[in-house]
Amino acid sequence: MPRPVHFEVHATDPERAITFYATVFEWCFERWGDRPYWLISTGQGPGIDGGLVPREGPPPEDDAPVNAFAVTLAVDDVDLTTRHVEQAGGTVVMPRSAIPGVGWLAYCKDTEGNVFGVLQSDQDAA
Repeated sequence: MPRPVHFEVHATDPERAITFYATVFEWCFERWGDRPYWLISTGQGPGIDGGLVPREGPPPEDDAPVNAFAVTLAVDDVDLTTRHVEQAGGTVVMPRSAIPGVGWLAYCKDTEGNVFGVLQSDQDAA
C-alpha cells in the first residue's frame, strides 16, 4: 500500500512562507540545488519531511473550496496553534470541530493561500 513520503508547499513568496512555517511549527528550511527549492525538516518522530517551491501560476482564490490534497499536522493544542497561525499572518478557514473518538480538527490557510489541517488528539472529543 503506497504511503506519503514527501510533501510540497507552493508559495508566491517563498521567504514569507518560510517565515510563516518556521514561526508557527518551528520547521527548518535548507536551500537545495541550483533551482529555487528548499528542503523542509519537520522534526523528529513519526511524520514526513517536504519541500518548498515557488508557485507556478495564480494562487488559490480566497473563496474557492478546498482544492488540494491537504496535509494535516498533529499538534498538542489546536486553539493555541490557530492563534499562532493568525499571529503569523495566516487565517483559520474552518474553526475547531470535534471528530468523535479522534480529536479536534481545524483547517487554516498559510500566507500563500494553501490550506492545511491541524489535529489535536483527544479520544473524548464529541
